[in-house]
Amino acid sequence: MRFIIQKFGGTSLVSQELREKVAARAIAAREEGVTPVLVVSAIGRVNDPFATDTLVNFARQVHREIESREMDMLMSCGEIISGVIMAGTFQKLGYPSVFLSGPQAGIVTDNSFSDARILKIKPENIIRHAREGKIVVVAGFQGMTEDGEITTLGRGGSDTTAAALGVALDAEFVDIYTDVEGIMTADPRIVENARIREVVTYDEICHLAHEGAKVVHPRAVEIVMQKNIPMRVKCTFSNAPGTLVTSTGEVFKGTIDITRDRTITGITQIPNLTQFRISMDNGSGGLTVKRRLFNSLALAGISLDFINVYPDRVVFTVRGDMAQKVLQVLETTGINNVEYTDGCSKVAAVGAGMTGLPGIMAAIVDALTREEIQILQSNDSHTTIWLLVKREDMEKAVRALHRRFALAD
Repeated sequence: MRFIIQKFGGTSLVSQELREKVAARAIAAREEGVTPVLVVSAIGRVNDPFATDTLVNFARQVHREIESREMDMLMSCGEIISGVIMAGTFQKLGYPSVFLSGPQAGIVTDNSFSDARILKIKPENIIRHAREGKIVVVAGFQGMTEDGEITTLGRGGSDTTAAALGVALDAEFVDIYTDVEGIMTADPRIVENARIREVVTYDEICHLAHEGAKVVHPRAVEIVMQKNIPMRVKCTFSNAPGTLVTSTGEVFKGTIDITRDRTITGITQIPNLTQFRISMDNGSGGLTVKRRLFNSLALAGISLDFINVYPDRVVFTVRGDMAQKVLQVLETTGINNVEYTDGCSKVAAVGAGMTGLPGIMAAIVDALTREEIQILQSNDSHTTIWLLVKREDMEKAVRALHRRFALAD
């Protein structure tokens, strides 16, 4: 059988009219000779009656610290509701359909409640129903441990479910349907002429997703990349072709001048960061301070980003809401000579074509200098250059880089 995975987010399922549009996409796939398997998220978003956040908020009115095992059982309910409703929509339209929870679909996870990892998938139940001619609807975001405990997969869990099913069923495509028309060159709320990318690499979309482009979860991309299964990001509400996510070789197939055509894929941003700068001597005493610093922050459960370590200082960022906790840890640990800057933002330029190409950083510095934007910190990898700027300069920096690399052309 030729499978295609179609994942639909909660905003695609909030009304009967939209659910029938979702059904039409699956029916069209069947008519083209492929077997669709739908993965659904909980209906709506926070404050909608069946959204996961709504269920969580309701439970926390009873007790703020309900055990994670029980919370996973509650959070799995949203996808069960939407899955049953979606299967019923197909049945109403005259198409046999079956809904499977994550466990019924054979999704086996570890026991990390609220952020479980998929260990394996036993797809026999899906395949049996598909061979019987039924349209299979699977609950996203959930699975079951080997000893029968219900688990949820954390943020982006329905994307992860779709990707894992794509690998298990050797699907031709994994289609992620959302409320935008694809992966954009920048946030359209900041850059009016941002445009849809027709194709991006797995590596690029992972970096874009990690750096603030929240269209698809990077864990899902990492899963399909293992088996080189193409992923398409599409819009439920339009017939736009969306963005194809595939391997570097497929993206650049037939391209004569890669570096000119695809130097930068997109510009992203993450606001509300705090930068810390900690000075120390550059001898053995400084080495001891560094070890104590990182061990203390790790034990406190504080996630660091944008880390630069020098002989005489350490620089890093944290989310703005974690800044006071960092200061408390540093004070308790006896680490002095601390400076920090609130109200920072990280801007990232992402593109597979920058690898080994001279002049990218020069172009970035030139673009920001022309706008009188101070770069507080920078870092890079083979596909991404990160810049730390003041929050008030963030949108101006995104627009400047979007113009400099001609991403609207």
